[in-house]
Amino acid sequence: MVKHILLTGGSGFIGSNFVRFVFNARPGVKITNLDALTYSGNPENLADLEHDARYRFVKGDIGDAPLMERLIGSGEFDGVVHMAAESHVDRSIMDAGPFVRANTLGTQVLLDVLRRMQVRHKEGKGPPPPRFVYVSTDEVYGSLPLEDKSQLFTEETPLQPNSPYSASKAGGDCLVRAYHHTFGLDLLTTRCSNNFGPYQFPEKVIPLFVTNLIEGKQVPLYGVGANVRDWLHVEDHCEAVLTVLERGVSGEVYNVGGNNERSNLELTHAILAIMGKGKDMIRNVEDRLGHDLRYAIDASKIKRELGWQPTRSAWPKALEATCRWYVDNRKWWERVKSGAYREYYERQYGTR
Repeated sequence: MVKHILLTGGSGFIGSNFVRFVFNARPGVKITNLDALTYSGNPENLADLEHDARYRFVKGDIGDAPLMERLIGSGEFDGVVHMAAESHVDRSIMDAGPFVRANTLGTQVLLDVLRRMQVRHKEGKGPPPPRFVYVSTDEVYGSLPLEDKSQLFTEETPLQPNSPYSASKAGGDCLVRAYHHTFGLDLLTTRCSNNFGPYQFPEKVIPLFVTNLIEGKQVPLYGVGANVRDWLHVEDHCEAVLTVLERGVSGEVYNVGGNNERSNLELTHAILAIMGKGKDMIRNVEDRLGHDLRYAIDASKIKRELGWQPTRSAWPKALEATCRWYVDNRKWWERVKSGAYREYYERQYGTR
């Protein structure tokens, strides 16, 4: 079992849930959270853990090679979980630059640090590099047809990314594969389906729709809502990542899915029903450019080899609990939507 994890992007949605999950599941494990605190990194997500002896926050960019060398090269970590990423498809369509810098080039910086550690270790001049898990996405596989439900993404499905976001993540995937093959580094990759749960930045569909409805606003549905996604509760995802970190086979890729395929229209109707709203609250908007039709994960490998399967993602219970979290935590998302959450950062760390 790992003792000290460096988590990149730990102040975001999945990262902050991962910190809480690990502390509950492995009380003796320490986590250092490295986050650049870009717009979706919210330090309030983990404010209650700031004085926990197991938790440390470091503000930093994964593209800062000297900082990464000092931090990872110190040898204090036996595991790195790399979640830091720009992840919003719509934003990547408007400007791909930040996505390439963070998701591809940032990943390269981290891998180069591990490579240098490996060289020094073989020369007897330093500790070995830590085990490294790259948290990727099923979007690197491209799109599946709507009409053939038997087709699923497996770990052998060719990478065919269709958005600037997914292309930048696929770049990271390929680098991880190459550095394992060429240098023998202890690297693993997870590819997950769409996550949902608490602390998700309200530009994403579920928190956006729920908070809009609370505010009495309509929900913007792309096209006719035919696009299908496999929905995975964030705690199931966190458990899978921890399982791969602890027991995964070096060099392997593991798909992580929720067995929860729903069209966007089905999702919208479910949220409306939970929130007690009618179909008049739907506002159809122009479809996203290059919108992938369907994502669907075959997660049989991780179940067969590591014994993991989703236990928290089943609908309607999981979706109802998620909607309830946003109803009960109005102050949190109001501060995010208004931008007031940035004040916390400024008080703690000075002006951005």
